[in-house]
Amino acid sequence: MKKTTRPGRPRKGEETVRRDQLLDQAMQLFAEHGFGNLSLETVAREAQVSLRTIYSQFGGKEELFGAVIRRVSDEFVANLPLHNTTADTLDEVLVNFGCFYLNRITRSACICLRAQIMAEAHRLPEFAAEFYRNGPERTLERLTEFFAAEQQAGRLVEGDARFLAGQFLNALRGERFHRQQLGLEACPTEAETLAWVRLVVQHFLHGCLPADAVP
Repeated sequence: MKKTTRPGRPRKGEETVRRDQLLDQAMQLFAEHGFGNLSLETVAREAQVSLRTIYSQFGGKEELFGAVIRRVSDEFVANLPLHNTTADTLDEVLVNFGCFYLNRITRSACICLRAQIMAEAHRLPEFAAEFYRNGPERTLERLTEFFAAEQQAGRLVEGDARFLAGQFLNALRGERFHRQQLGLEACPTEAETLAWVRLVVQHFLHGCLPADAVP
């Protein structure tokens, strides 16, 4: 007689996969509907899980939103290509970082999620703060650490490393990112992103004055 197996508790690896799939679906839904207009019933239905699962894993909608932001941020910060070696020039490291950064923040889901957060920032300031603390600020801090190390090694001029990091990130996003947020420009291709980042790095590191200009 063939023995039947009953579905038991998922293994640890399976739990992680299911949790990631739930967070992926939740990110898409938050991006589409915003925080205030999205119900946990909708998340449960679209992710094909029970409400009990969401409450047991996250505790509620606020905690689910925070987990979405932290997961995106963890993945992003952990993969930032900011490891200088003797084989890489500072230009090359910053170009690699810039391409990775723009390829992530210009994804449609990220653009929509950011737009929803900004739209609800005044009504839900705690979630705007959660987004900034776990997203943009962590990237800024990571880049600040990198610039500070480059200054110590004598490859960058002395100065406020956090200011330099902020200026570089602002230059990367630039007017094109602002236009994309408004729906006036499509997501750039990889070739367009690379060309843009190379220009940004060139002007950031070498400035706009000709070499023989008198300061």
